[in-house]
Amino acid sequence: MANALAQSAIDAVYSIAGRTAQPLGQPLAQRGGGFGGVAGLQAYLESQSITHVIDATHPFAAQMSHNAVLACAQTVKLMRFERAPWQPQTGDLWRVVPDIEGALAALPENSARVFLAIGKQNLQPFTKKTQHFYLLRLVDPAPQDMFGLHKAHAIIARGPFDIEGDLALLRDHQISHILAKNAGGSGACAKIEAARLLGLPVIMIDRPSLPSAPIAYSITEVFAWLGHQAPSVENLGV
Repeated sequence: MANALAQSAIDAVYSIAGRTAQPLGQPLAQRGGGFGGVAGLQAYLESQSITHVIDATHPFAAQMSHNAVLACAQTVKLMRFERAPWQPQTGDLWRVVPDIEGALAALPENSARVFLAIGKQNLQPFTKKTQHFYLLRLVDPAPQDMFGLHKAHAIIARGPFDIEGDLALLRDHQISHILAKNAGGSGACAKIEAARLLGLPVIMIDRPSLPSAPIAYSITEVFAWLGHQAPSVENLGV
């Protein structure tokens, strides 16, 4: 999306939460960090004369999406740009749970080797089940205490990932279960496809409910909403 906006010479600002130490560079003006809730976001939009907001946050960044709907309610147009969620395919062994606590409860009581593919923000609850080995894949290096997980190993890598690499990862670490959020999209889907090929059970955390807002699933749809012709996908470098 950032590449498409830049190629079309649309005046835009790329906003990130600032949780990654070295975020990927973007061809747009960039700001990082929170806004200070709904009031802070409203103030920012007004100060920058923002007319349109594209909510392209992670599907599990529910608080930001809630704040965006409230902040844009009066004078700013809002479009949520979503990745379509993953859907179970033939051969998948999914157990869908509503949240982190549900995922924790779904883990077996006997010792297992779990690929805990949920990022670093929600790891603390899994310290309650110390019988398991946890494989983590993170963008930034893990702290020495491994987030309090007694038996854990962290792989530092940035997606997108491919099936061959994730098959090797699961085999090398003798993974018996995968626990993931339904982030959707193609960048992190390889682990789900690898689990299908290996016949591994997947504990899938369902997406949180979000407030009503217009939704687009493609750059073309977003550009139609902006009133611009979308650039060719071949030129976007994605």
